Amino acid sequence: MFQDRADAGRALAHLLTKYSGRPGVVLAVPRGGVPVGAEVARALGMPLEPLLSKKIGHPLNPEYAIGAVTMEDRLLSERTGVSDVYVDAETHRLRQAMHEQMLRLTEGRKSRPIEGITVIVVDDGIATGSTLLCSLPMLRRRKPAKIVVAVPVAPPEALERLRAVADEVICLQTAESFSGVGAFYADFQQVEDAEAAEILRSVESRVPPGFPDGGLKKEGSHA
Repeated sequence: MFQDRADAGRALAHLLTKYSGRPGVVLAVPRGGVPVGAEVARALGMPLEPLLSKKIGHPLNPEYAIGAVTMEDRLLSERTGVSDVYVDAETHRLRQAMHEQMLRLTEGRKSRPIEGITVIVVDDGIATGSTLLCSLPMLRRRKPAKIVVAVPVAPPEALERLRAVADEVICLQTAESFSGVGAFYADFQQVEDAEAAEILRSVESRVPPGFPDGGLKKEGSHA
């Protein structure tokens, strides 16, 4: 059991030391993945950014994913009987929500390009992996050199599915009887946007020179 998300992140970083000093970025799934990702980013000397994506749920069963959307891309799976009007409306709604959350988390800082560098996707744990299964192919379209999924906990079946879409999957703990991510933490308090934003700022201030874009620039700013 991990004491908290920071404890899990430090343990995870030990398994990622081979990436230390390489061009790369840690993408943390908000909000719980941000404290985990911060420890990984600090240990590897990499920038930390939020990875925002949302699943598009079926209109008759919102928990059943028929696709996923990011601010820049959309990926759809089989959606028999679901109209384009519904999918477009959900895409717009989800992107608006993500835009608002991204502003709260990053204060308008632009994302770095990931083409040709290592991308380490971090969360505080995975239950089903359905959202990442849709998100990773969209990340792949941005042409990173390598996609690594690194999580403290996940059930075996979710890890197997993720290995089909990631270049490497790293997990510290797993269990056949998986009752939920929180069961692996002594302290699993909810992370609020304000806390996640402060963590992102603290890591951003430590980013060394030489990484893509040097430092994040706000929308509308000029070099």
